[in-house]
Amino acid sequence: MHAFRPLLRKSLFNLFAAALAVGALLVPRVANAEALLLIEADTGKVLQADNATNPWYPASVTKIMTAYVTLKAVKDGKITLDTLLTVSPTAASQSPSKMGLRPGTQLTVDNALKMMMVKSANDMAVVLAEGLGGSIDGFSVMMNDTAKKLGMTQTNYVNPNGLPADGHVTSARDLGILARSFLRDLPEYEYFVHIPAIRFGKRVTGNFNKLIGRYPGADGFKTGFICASGYNLVASATRNGRRLIAVVLGANSGTARAVKAAQLLERGFSQDNLSWLRPSLGTVENLVPVDASPPNLREEMCGGHRKRPASDDDDALIATNGGGTTGSATGGEAQVTFFTAGLQPPLMRASELMASAPAAAEPMVVYTGPTRTGAALVAAVAADTDQQTPPKARGKKSRAAKKPDAGSDAKTDGKTDTKTAAAKPAATKPDAAAKSDTKSAAKPAASKRAAAKSDAAAKPSDKPAEKPAASGDQTAKPAKPKAATKPKPAPNNS
Repeated sequence: MHAFRPLLRKSLFNLFAAALAVGALLVPRVANAEALLLIEADTGKVLQADNATNPWYPASVTKIMTAYVTLKAVKDGKITLDTLLTVSPTAASQSPSKMGLRPGTQLTVDNALKMMMVKSANDMAVVLAEGLGGSIDGFSVMMNDTAKKLGMTQTNYVNPNGLPADGHVTSARDLGILARSFLRDLPEYEYFVHIPAIRFGKRVTGNFNKLIGRYPGADGFKTGFICASGYNLVASATRNGRRLIAVVLGANSGTARAVKAAQLLERGFSQDNLSWLRPSLGTVENLVPVDASPPNLREEMCGGHRKRPASDDDDALIATNGGGTTGSATGGEAQVTFFTAGLQPPLMRASELMASAPAAAEPMVVYTGPTRTGAALVAAVAADTDQQTPPKARGKKSRAAKKPDAGSDAKTDGKTDTKTAAAKPAATKPDAAAKSDTKSAAKPAASKRAAAKSDAAAKPSDKPAEKPAASGDQTAKPAKPKAATKPKPAPNNS
């Protein structure tokens, strides 16, 4: 029996491979299919790869390399996390998403990194690039030299933030290599890739990576989006001491990329008993690159069919063929459910988990200026908060207080009301009864004292009090016909 076991295993393997080949023929492939990759962080072993070596526009996952180059310089002693950098006009002019700091503002490497990795701030990426490389071009050379050393043969960088540029390209394979290198070379700084949220002044920004705080064990990395690339995500998670890295390129919403990454990670952690039947895919470095141009998904991602402009923090969950939460690449959501936080029942679908609120976590405070602690930090945060308050909003309260409000409890008496009414032509009604009615009309029912005085003087009907002063005089009837023909001079109430 033992002699037949290798033969049986080989036969089963051939049958399995044949079934996969037939399935591939029967299932039509989408022209601009997503690129998916799942690898083991420690060994680089490939667990799943779909279009993983197709060239792709990286968008903001470029910032993983920006962070790697910066933190490698910190580790090598070339700079420190406390090194002050200055926001240049070039940095301030970058397209959103950005912090929006004014040119000349200074901040530390530490705070710039946190802002870049959580908010995906394009201006902070340029601040770091200019601080280390002298310019965007100078830093891009550093990025490309690093990529070559790491074995990222399909990658070329033109800028530090991933905004659209000719020749700015990568692949899921290369992003897997980069993520592995980050964890291997910079373990003391990996907290930068899984900060749940930051607080800058009065603004709190959650991490665009929806797995952080939702998927059990999620501990990295970075999202990215431009119209040409679709929604990208490099994600990692650790369970029982085993860390996996998932790469999703070209999903059609921010939630869809998170769902797909969660499904990939869950499959990797499940390790079903038939894994030995699957052909070995080797390591990520051994995946063979495809010589092609990256797909341009601009029309699909940013065409007129969208109800609102697409962005990196898009919350819309779009489940459609060729880019939603279904499809052969992920096997369909119905086949993948997993435990909630703590790995305890009940089981949840990936989309349900991504739609839930993230685990409670205190936002990490970021600020401008040099490194601060204690009372100095509190003062720095207060200064940033004040800078975020527009001058108009600051003076709004005082202006509102000066503006009369008919429904307010402002301290006014009959004399003030009479002066106000006397300033209007309608306030020249002849007799005392009309004046009392003017006072009642000029101050609506919210001022009870003035209304009581009016009642005592002439006891007019309630109707004038319900109308503004301009029309109240028209409805008032004079107490005596004689007063209507021979008006008395108005008394001086000043």
